[in-house]
This record gives sequence, structure tokens and C-alpha cells, in this order.
Amino acid sequence: MQSPPLTDTDYALISKLVYKHSRIHLGDGKRELVASRLGKRLRALGCASYSDYCGILTRSGAEEELAHLVDSISTNHTFFFREKQHFEFLQNTVLMNFATDRAFRRDGCFRCWSAASSTGEEPYSIALMLAAHADKTQGFRWEMDCSDISRPALEAARSGIYPAVRLHEVPLDLRQKYFQRGIGAQTGRYRVKQEIRNKIMWHQLNLFQDTYPFQKKFHLIFCRNVMIYFDRPSQEALVERMSELLVPGGYLKVGHSESLAGLSHRLVQVKPAVYRKQ
Repeated sequence: MQSPPLTDTDYALISKLVYKHSRIHLGDGKRELVASRLGKRLRALGCASYSDYCGILTRSGAEEELAHLVDSISTNHTFFFREKQHFEFLQNTVLMNFATDRAFRRDGCFRCWSAASSTGEEPYSIALMLAAHADKTQGFRWEMDCSDISRPALEAARSGIYPAVRLHEVPLDLRQKYFQRGIGAQTGRYRVKQEIRNKIMWHQLNLFQDTYPFQKKFHLIFCRNVMIYFDRPSQEALVERMSELLVPGGYLKVGHSESLAGLSHRLVQVKPAVYRKQ
């Protein structure tokens, strides 16, 4: 079924609402994406036009539908060990610094935040590396917080269940050690083992909400392929907040298609898409 046309007026209103509730900036080049992602929502609600849908978004008590709107726009494709260089840097540099630098190590527990965890492939990739490091490093302890604005994405992440095709970049030894293979109706699917899932705290979180639920600072923050959707003032505000949440010497990783160049911030670039707090 073909979706109705998305008029300039309706697109402007949808863009305004998305920005207000998520800080995601939708330029003119995103119109086709928005129409594609919202078409299914219009059909589910029985809306004959985007004007009808905008009427739902602007009426009293529209909070639930506004959440659906942001979910539709913000959920992105991801996979395990995306941008492998970041995980190599975690293993070869960040964890090495943690082992040798007492000031960086602080209380001895390595803490990481996956700030836009989507359906879980990124945080579980990190968790697999930290679990493997703990298995071979006496006394190494770790904790992880993960967040996303999308409730459905978080629910999928919490379950830790993925089709085999999504695990093609997971090294065989990690797959065998930290995943359960599905049988019967679950044949062809894998689930992250409970011992890994128990180490992760999940939060539904808007990166621009007033307060965060974290009690301690982080040695490493992954915030990848997110800031590209924000305008410059929002990017600067977010980097500042994340800088405050890093321990001295802590690292912030953004996506390889992103850069903090031209932004006002206190971090030092150590590699492409990797920044460190002095």
C-alpha cells in the first residue's frame, strides 16, 4: 500500500516535534526517510494522511505517540563489532592503561557506558571483550551501563537474542563461550549468556534530559553514530556532559563518520573518532 504524500507543512511540524523531544535535527534531505519510516505507523493508526497523523501528535495526551515517533526516526541498523578499530583500541590501549595507570584505574572497577545502545549489539560486543579480559586477568572487575531513547530497542537488547546472521563478526571463541545456541523453535538464533546480561544495567534515557541515573564516572563512553543527527549547539552540550562523566584520562568514542572538529570541548583527540579527557 502506497503511503500518502508528506507535505511541507506536515514535515515541518514532524521535524519540530522530533527535535523538541530528542534533539534529532531533520534537514530537507531526511524527508524520504521520515516518510518511509512513518508509513507503517500511519497504517497502524488508520490515518489517511500525514495531516491526520500530525493531528494525533498535537492533541492532548499524545506522549505515547510522540514516543513512537521518536522510536521510528531514531532506531538504526547495527551489528556486532561494528567499526572494529574501536574494539582493538579498547583491548590494546584502554585496558592496557587501566592495568598500568593507577590514577586512571581509581577504585579498580572498569566502568563503561554505551550511550546509544540500540538493540544491544554494541554493548554486548564491549561486554564480550571485558568478560574475556576478566577471564584472563586476575582481579579485573567491570560494570556497564547502557541507554537508548527507544523502549522497543531496549527490550530487544535486554533479551539478548539474535539470529545467527547478526553474529557473523563475533569471533568463534567468544560465540562458543558467551552465547547459547537455540534449539527447537529457536534454531538459528543465539542468546547472550545470563552471566553477561547480569553485568549490564539498561536505562531508557534521552541524552538531553535534565539528569542521568549514573552514580559513578566512566573510564570509557561509546556514543557512536548519534551526534551526526544533532545540530552544533546540541553536539557541544552533549560532549560537555559526557566530559563531566569521564574520569581523568577517560575516553569518548564517536562514530567514524563523526568528528568533534569545530566544536568547543575539553577533550584531546588521540585517534580518529577517539577522544580523551586530560
